[in-house]
Amino acid sequence: MKILKKIALIGLLFFPLIGAANTKALIRLGVLAYGTVNWELNTLKQQGLLETEQYKLKIIPMASPQAGKVALLSGSVDMIVADWVWVSRQRSVGNDYSFYPYSNTTGALVVKNDSAIKQLSDLKNKKLAVAGGELDKNYLLLAAVMQKQELFETLNSLEKIYGAPPLLAHQLQQGRADALLTYWHYAARLESEGYRVLLTGSDLLQQLAVQQQVPSIGYVFNATWANQYKASVLAFLDKSKQMKDSLCSDDNVWQGIKTLTHAKTTQEDALLRQRYCAGRIDSWGKAEWLAAETIYQALKKASDNRLTGTAKTIFPGTFWGN
Repeated sequence: MKILKKIALIGLLFFPLIGAANTKALIRLGVLAYGTVNWELNTLKQQGLLETEQYKLKIIPMASPQAGKVALLSGSVDMIVADWVWVSRQRSVGNDYSFYPYSNTTGALVVKNDSAIKQLSDLKNKKLAVAGGELDKNYLLLAAVMQKQELFETLNSLEKIYGAPPLLAHQLQQGRADALLTYWHYAARLESEGYRVLLTGSDLLQQLAVQQQVPSIGYVFNATWANQYKASVLAFLDKSKQMKDSLCSDDNVWQGIKTLTHAKTTQEDALLRQRYCAGRIDSWGKAEWLAAETIYQALKKASDNRLTGTAKTIFPGTFWGN
């Protein structure tokens, strides 16, 4: 009888552990309410994939990128979309975050089609609208390229205005700005209206001798948490990629997000889809990690450490699985 009681007790202790080990993870994902990541998340929802055998996804809208970072830091969400520079800086101060690539679509420098601005030297004494703040990565890369081309006088002469992308697009349309450095989807919308893209983020990187397509943003999460629920996290990341691929290959699936793209014309719709699909990740490995280090050094120098912090290189563990 005593032996049977011991076996029963062992069973009560053992089976709950098995249950815990097999429990799928709840992933609380904080995303911008108006961000393009919602395009594939909405597709997940339409296909009934917010919950699978491997994970359960809870989407939590965020008012701004900063709000998402605060939510992650406070533990209110498990995952956000952010850039790897921020992750590296967080790791340098002891926060165990890691980055997994989501998109390598970059911003663009846009001017009116009839603008006299044909090259960077033509920006001298011009008014440049910059989406984001003074530490916007697109602007810092532009500054790095201009410094490399020894356009110091032109760079110093720029009158910069900062703000939200829609407001700055209006400034360009009204002639209150000579050029606009903005995010990819806003650039695509302007391009569909006849505006000219002077340089893309990829162009800037190539001028800094970076040939690889380095993802600019990705999913960011606590690495210990992700390793604990690795099967769940990998399953979600795989589904996210599948949804992006289906949006790019299936016209019917793309039509399912029309209410989110807000495309006003057929041309705008086509450009948004083209730029979105061009941002898919084809390769993510040692070559891209080394290229990211080159970008990091350019950002570090251009921002005088204000963006990157004092860490001399990308902090170890920044890239999940590296």
